[in-house]
Amino acid sequence: VGFKRPIVTFNRWKILRGDKVKIITGNDKGLTGTVKEVFRKRNKVIVEGRNLVKRHVKRTVDNLTGVVTKESPIHVSNVMLVDPVSGCMRSKCGFLQDGSKVRISVGTLATGSAIPRPACLAFKKVRLDGGPKNTLKDDVLERTYDPAIGLGI
Repeated sequence: VGFKRPIVTFNRWKILRGDKVKIITGNDKGLTGTVKEVFRKRNKVIVEGRNLVKRHVKRTVDNLTGVVTKESPIHVSNVMLVDPVSGCMRSKCGFLQDGSKVRISVGTLATGSAIPRPACLAFKKVRLDGGPKNTLKDDVLERTYDPAIGLGI
């Protein structure tokens, strides 16, 4: 009856939205795909075009059958990050000379190079209401309280 939050959530996430990952267990074992969405509170990720399930929905003009195929979330422990250069799957976190944190590929076939952050993370999601809200006390009072009217009670 709904979603139950896991007891333990991962503190250190190596997998980000837009990363290329390989599925290591389940029906799609051995297949690779791009991470479409990350649910950190649920320890799950959605991989584009993988772990497909059928859902019954109400029929519409567009969907006459009433059955929709969509991606289902996969537990983060069942996917591994893939290095786009060497194809190596093991990675660790390290630091560069300037102190910035990066993901480094490790293993026998690995180049030891840094795995870049996905390009889609450079752009933040835009709010529909026009941007971040300014919550300074003076601005809030200026916009919400008119001394001439009072509290309006």
